[in-house]
Amino acid sequence: MASETKKLKNEYLFGKEEEEKGKRMRLEEEDDDGHCKFRSSDSLLPGLHDDVALTCLARASRSDYASLSCLNARFNSLVKSGYLYDLRRRIGVVEHWVYMVCDPRGWEAFDPFGKKWLRLPKIPCDDCFNYADKESLAVGSELLVFGRELFDFAIWKYSLIQNNWEKCEGMNHRRCLFGSGSLGSISIVAGGSDKNGNVLKSAELYDSLTGRWEILPNMHSPRRLCSGFFMDEKFYVLGGMTNPTDSLTCGEEFDLQTRKWRKIECMYPNVNRAAQAPPLVAVVNNQLYAVEYLTNMVKKYDKKKNSWEVLGRLPVRADSSNGWGLAFKAFGEELIVIGGNRGPEGEAIILSSWAPKSGCKDGTLDWKVIGLKEHSGVFVYNCAVMGC
Repeated sequence: MASETKKLKNEYLFGKEEEEKGKRMRLEEEDDDGHCKFRSSDSLLPGLHDDVALTCLARASRSDYASLSCLNARFNSLVKSGYLYDLRRRIGVVEHWVYMVCDPRGWEAFDPFGKKWLRLPKIPCDDCFNYADKESLAVGSELLVFGRELFDFAIWKYSLIQNNWEKCEGMNHRRCLFGSGSLGSISIVAGGSDKNGNVLKSAELYDSLTGRWEILPNMHSPRRLCSGFFMDEKFYVLGGMTNPTDSLTCGEEFDLQTRKWRKIECMYPNVNRAAQAPPLVAVVNNQLYAVEYLTNMVKKYDKKKNSWEVLGRLPVRADSSNGWGLAFKAFGEELIVIGGNRGPEGEAIILSSWAPKSGCKDGTLDWKVIGLKEHSGVFVYNCAVMGC
């Protein structure tokens, strides 16, 4: 892996032909006297060795990468190679951006550091996929959107590096209404319903580095309308329903090392109903948090006691729509809630964050508004947070 990364770096720093020859010097055109002259390859940033320059660029805001790619062919090749994102991961530089869709115009990205909204290219899908219900997840530097086309389920993949959409390889057992979670470059989906309405207990792992799906062992119980997440490097599924009337209060834990599922009784005592959204859950610093729809309260899970503690109230209401239209996500070391608000000046989507390490005072959580999207309705159809 290290040799492949080094080769990739050399290719865009020195060009494939020079990398193969192992030369850092290149032959230039003849000067006015008819003599050939040699000089070192141009540096990315004048006065800095390329390794230092790359580290500086990796620490720059990724919202600036689009502008950098327009400087010249070399910067464009660097940005499109994906090496900067690989370097960011290795030196621990992460920016969390919110990707969401709340109106028919399509997906948008919110940069909380620059307070910028960026519109993504339109998905080149058919009308059926465009208007059907969808699910989404962010994994590595990709955004996967799951939906249904005219004849079958489909997955469209947005590449942050290439800034384009392409069709993603389908799952071995295609589904909807599943639980999912991501860890680094991998994601796991579990449960859901197939196109005939059968409730599934199968699970699959997606590797964003290869773009391939791998079948995992089945869960103990079939479930749909469930939620998934990673915690302590293990994948969990909780909530959901086995049929239109029977809800599940148990959770399941999948160990990536042993490749076995463990059932956890009464992990999610809030019973799902057919009209309710899947559990709104998020993990920050390996601690699990959830939203209780009926009370609009945030709860924290106690792993040792297998119980929940009430922390405080949400900044927006979840009870009015049974949890639908609201996003509750991990946002680095913070929790983020994205929901709509109707006021005298019209409708708006509000993004609020809270850092669990700040604690809560007398049942009050210190939510801070970090973003606002006006004239976009009050319903969040899909949302994912990408950290890279």
